[in-house]
Amino acid sequence: MDGIGNTMQKKAAELERLAEVLVTGEQLRLRLHEGKVIKDRRHHLRTYPNCFVAKELIDWLIEHKEATDRETAIKIMQKLLDQSIIHHVCDEHREFRDMKLFYRFRKDDGTFPLDSEAKVFMRGQRLYEKLMNTENNLLQTREEEGGTFERTLVASEFIDWLLQEGEMATREETEQLGRRLLEHGIIQHVTNKHHFVDGPLLYQFRMNFRRRRRLIELIHERSCSIPESHDSPFCLRKQNSDGGNTSFLSVSPTKEIKVVIGARRSSMSSSCGSSGYYSSSPTLSSSPPVLCNPKSVLKRQVSPAELQTPGGSFLKKTFTIVGDAVGWGFVVRGNNPCHIQAVDPGGPAAAAGMKVCQFVVSVNGRNVLSQDYRAVSNLILTGPRTIVMEVMEEIKG
Repeated sequence: MDGIGNTMQKKAAELERLAEVLVTGEQLRLRLHEGKVIKDRRHHLRTYPNCFVAKELIDWLIEHKEATDRETAIKIMQKLLDQSIIHHVCDEHREFRDMKLFYRFRKDDGTFPLDSEAKVFMRGQRLYEKLMNTENNLLQTREEEGGTFERTLVASEFIDWLLQEGEMATREETEQLGRRLLEHGIIQHVTNKHHFVDGPLLYQFRMNFRRRRRLIELIHERSCSIPESHDSPFCLRKQNSDGGNTSFLSVSPTKEIKVVIGARRSSMSSSCGSSGYYSSSPTLSSSPPVLCNPKSVLKRQVSPAELQTPGGSFLKKTFTIVGDAVGWGFVVRGNNPCHIQAVDPGGPAAAAGMKVCQFVVSVNGRNVLSQDYRAVSNLILTGPRTIVMEVMEEIKG
């Protein structure tokens, strides 16, 4: 069986960093379209479709707390320009300038360079979304070499699925696709010991495509690549596996949307099955990170009966939470009943009023008092974008 050498691991890490830039750029493009920052503009009797004004965009980045100052905002956009994600509409400027100049995302005018790396990345992202959006049993918690790994793929089953979905014509071609995905940092063997081979070995997606990236990450190169947590496709990820002291760091990118409840869209957060999770880097957020105890935040566990006792010390609250393409911004832990372990302060759940230590009673009308956090997370994941949650909050007197 093929092993994974240091050279290949370094190359995969480099390609993963490139993929992170592409994902970050695409997320920004979609946000700017939704916010009408990107639109057709006229200058000297000529119309430039789907473009933005550099000076206005810098204002937008600072207003939305994606950059602390104009200099930082310029560095962020220069990174996207250097990677050919954006360009000046007439290609007259190779620097991003804080002026009333028109720039455009290359994806909006069809000039994005689709080299071999970009094609593999885009295919990996499509397969990731396809797996997440369809009902299947491919991603499961499994054991290999004495360790337990969550959200794993069995290589042979993954190949079967790819063939069934018409992604490739033969098993040999499909195995080669798996090898390309691994070499490009999209998937990895659970212990990083093996290349992708058709058989019983376990693999995980190395990247979480759904995590909302902070733009400031573009100018903070990580010294090493840290794999995503695969407990669920959310943004809170394992910091280390040493079992030592760890903490939760909440990603807090903000995105405002026009809904009655005033929810703010942000990165999705969910159940965490390990000792500690964190965002991409402890220093990436322009606002102070929100720290939460990786152990249960509850001072004591309560029973479903206690929660439902008439005249008891708990008050029922109902929240309507609108998620985005990434999620809802909270962490569920525990069982019988589950509780809210952490809330992203810039996320839709926080905007709706959700707080830590609340107990989950129902999700979209379904009583979940007897469910564990994995079942509740799955119910939310497979449900609609808008979720209605009933929780019980202790009355403090």
